[in-house]
Amino acid sequence: MKLSAAWTATPARAERSGGYRHFALLGQRGRGQERSVELQAVLDPGYRLLVPLGELRDRQAWQPGWQQLPQDQGPADGPVMAGPIPPNSLNSLNSTMAL
Repeated sequence: MKLSAAWTATPARAERSGGYRHFALLGQRGRGQERSVELQAVLDPGYRLLVPLGELRDRQAWQPGWQQLPQDQGPADGPVMAGPIPPNSLNSLNSTMAL
């Protein structure tokens, strides 16, 4: 079975996906009822999920391709992403780190 190489977790599923929404397909495992796919978060390649194929087919949980957030959802509804670090905070961070 040919699967999309890109997947988007719906808001309901994103809570159980580490807060990540966009995933790349790494591969498939198993056979029959035991078949699953390995997905990798686009924003954090170290974050991977093993998702049963049946769940991946559930359009209430996953959408093929990388979908945009609906207009009524904004960053406040998703995970908090780090922004630029103010220069003055870098000095305090470096002073607490052992070299």
